[in-house]
Amino acid sequence: MSMRHFLRLNDLGRDEILALLQRAIALKALQRQGERYAPCGGRTLAMIFEKSSTRTRVSFETGMTQLGGHALFLSPRDTQLGRGETIEDTARVLSRMVDMVMIRTFAHNNLERFAACSRVPVINGLSDDHHPCQLLADLMTALEHWGTLAGRTVAFIGDGANNMAHSWMEAATLLNFHLRIGTPDGYLPAPEIMAMTAERVEIVHDARQAVQGADLVVTDVWTSMGQEEEATARHATLWPFQVNAALMAAAAPDAIFMHCLPAHRGEEVTAEVIDGARSLVWEEAENRLHAQKALMEFLFGLGPVAATHGG
Repeated sequence: MSMRHFLRLNDLGRDEILALLQRAIALKALQRQGERYAPCGGRTLAMIFEKSSTRTRVSFETGMTQLGGHALFLSPRDTQLGRGETIEDTARVLSRMVDMVMIRTFAHNNLERFAACSRVPVINGLSDDHHPCQLLADLMTALEHWGTLAGRTVAFIGDGANNMAHSWMEAATLLNFHLRIGTPDGYLPAPEIMAMTAERVEIVHDARQAVQGADLVVTDVWTSMGQEEEATARHATLWPFQVNAALMAAAAPDAIFMHCLPAHRGEEVTAEVIDGARSLVWEEAENRLHAQKALMEFLFGLGPVAATHGG
C-alpha cells in the first residue's frame, strides 16, 4: 500500500472506514481476552502536541505500546518548532527518524504543510477544523451498538463551526446517515464543508427540532482551546442548545448520547444525561484506543485491512 495520511475523515473511502472499524472491534476483543498482538516492534510514533490532551496522548501512546512500538511525546518546548524552525523543515527531519507522526494542533493548514514534506504517514490528532480520530471512535461505538449507521439520524447540538461538527458532516456523507446540526445563527459550519455534504446534512437553529426522533445525540464543549476570550458570549448564545433530559425526551425512545470529552457539566450537557442510561460516553472514550490502533496498523500497511486495500 502506498503511503497514506489521515488528516480528515474523507482521506479514507467508505469501504476502508467500515473495514477499519470492524478491525478496531476485533482488536478490542483481542485486548480484552489478554492476547498479545504486537506487529510494530522497532517502530516509533512521534506525537507533536501544540494543544494539551488527556485522551489523545494516552490512547496513542498506549496503543503504540500495545502494538509493540514506541511513542515519543513532543511539546512545543521540546522541539525547534517553538523556536522558529519551519513546519516543513521539521517534517523533513523528523520523518527521516520516526515511522509515523501524530500532530494535535490549531490550524489545519499546519498539518497539510507538514504532511506535504513528510516521508512517513501523518495523523491528525485534532485541528481547529477536523477531529477524524474521534470520529473513528464515535462510529465504532455506534457500530457496536447498532451494527450499522445506514439510515440512522444523528443530531449534533452546539457550535456548528466546531471541528467535531465538520467531521460528523463528512461521516454522514461517507456512511449514508442523516445528520441534523442544531446551532445558533452565526455558528454555521465552514461553507466548503456544507457544500460537500449538503445531501446528507440539515442545518437548523432550534435544538428540539434538531433532536426530534434522532437515534443519536452528540454535543461538544461550547468554548474550544483558543476561544477562551469568547467564553461569556458563547455561553449566552449556546445556552438554549444544552443537552438535558428535556431535550433528550424529544429524541427517539431508544436514542443514545455521545460526547468526545472533556465535558463541562452544567453547560453543554447536564450530569443527568452524561451519567444516564442512554450515555455511551465512557465506551466511546475507550474506543479511541482501539480505533487508533486499527488506524496505525492500516497506515503502516499491516494487518487484514491494509492487505485488503493494497498492502
